[in-house]
Amino acid sequence: MSLESLLQQARRPLVLGHIAPDGDSIGSLLGLGWAMKEMGKWPTLACADPVPEGLQFLPGAAEIVSRRRGDEDLIVALDSSDLLRLGSLFDEALFAQLPVVNIDHHITNVRFGSEQLIEPAAVSTTQIVYALLRRLGWPLSPWSATCLLTGLITDTRSFRTPNTDAEALRVAVALVEAGAPISEINERLDHGMSLGVVMLWGRVLSQAKMKDGIIWAEVSRELQRECGVSGSDAAGLVSFIAGVREARIAVMFTEKPDGRVEVGIRSVPGVDVSTVALGLGGGGHRQAAGCTLPGPLEAARDTVLARLAQVLQPPPGPPKPSGDRHVDTKSLSVPSQ
Repeated sequence: MSLESLLQQARRPLVLGHIAPDGDSIGSLLGLGWAMKEMGKWPTLACADPVPEGLQFLPGAAEIVSRRRGDEDLIVALDSSDLLRLGSLFDEALFAQLPVVNIDHHITNVRFGSEQLIEPAAVSTTQIVYALLRRLGWPLSPWSATCLLTGLITDTRSFRTPNTDAEALRVAVALVEAGAPISEINERLDHGMSLGVVMLWGRVLSQAKMKDGIIWAEVSRELQRECGVSGSDAAGLVSFIAGVREARIAVMFTEKPDGRVEVGIRSVPGVDVSTVALGLGGGGHRQAAGCTLPGPLEAARDTVLARLAQVLQPPPGPPKPSGDRHVDTKSLSVPSQ
């Protein structure tokens, strides 16, 4: 059965976003969810981690749950390059029982599931979801458009990433025309922080370190408790420190409640960090990737920084001639003109 047929026939789909959710994950989750409801379906929208405070303004965000209902007939995984990115919502028995649709834009996607819609050229998963809704002929409500545009804005850093192309801008225009309030979305994204989040960012940024072109910072569980926030509220920090002029790679290490460490990596154009993330069990894009490692925080930091340092090493050049080697220029013939 085709991907489109699976989506059309499902009545109670389980729609999943990835752990440590960002704007693209939540935006695609809600954007597709609203369209499914418009089609008379009863989707369960789920994410193993809480919706970050800065994204709770999105319509329907309060309906996202952390566990499934139990009567679903289809699984749709969004913006997740592998099954581990689904966290506690990955159930091996359930995934073997139900058809699984995998919709993503990460170049490192391992292509799990019975049907895949993987488009690495897309700037966000919400862009893929938008095109899918148009292809299915499903309605695009202002609520769905708002969520999809939010994912487009956050994953392109307000249309500033190198992969932002004319097609991405055309999709943004279409979503605005469908009712997405672009100025309100940007206002919410820029000014949606609580005092606790501001305190967290200030503490983390004051402890940032840099060496040999790599800047990094850490969000410990203790620091989260002191500021009264969760690790998901640090989601935008890695993109922020990636703007440091001297940095070629930026890394954020965030401790999760169970002691594991979420690693977010960003880089300047020309520096591919996706291979490092993939080698550590994660994935992503050439300039934006991540993974989750066992604790403690210090061990995860040392492992990641060591591998990233190798990425910045210059490639080996041609061997230099030894000092005692001599070339007799008189023996070199010059071609006649």
